[in-house]
Amino acid sequence: MEARAILRYARISPRKVSIVMDLIRNKPLDEALAILQYTPKAACEPLLKLVNSAAANAENNFNMDRNNLYVAECYVCPGPTLKRIMPRAQGRAYRILKRTSHMTVVLKEKA
Repeated sequence: MEARAILRYARISPRKVSIVMDLIRNKPLDEALAILQYTPKAACEPLLKLVNSAAANAENNFNMDRNNLYVAECYVCPGPTLKRIMPRAQGRAYRILKRTSHMTVVLKEKA
């Protein structure tokens, strides 16, 4: 039995998110929440909300014990990229890619 939470179209690069996800993968729930709370990265705030949401799903929808939960899977996929233009010298224009992410967190109970 597993509980999952998905955040789609987050306005942060998947590369930045995957660095933080590597820190919490296979960690107990309390330890993962502590890591996210005290890590100074931009991806920590949406991930903290996502892990809390997955924990709430586990408790309310699947009657799992919060003390036995751990982060079984967490992964990020690139979402659609917003393409913008930055004017440069002599009439040129540079392309700016504003990347988005789809984040997924799966919590399972220890056997």
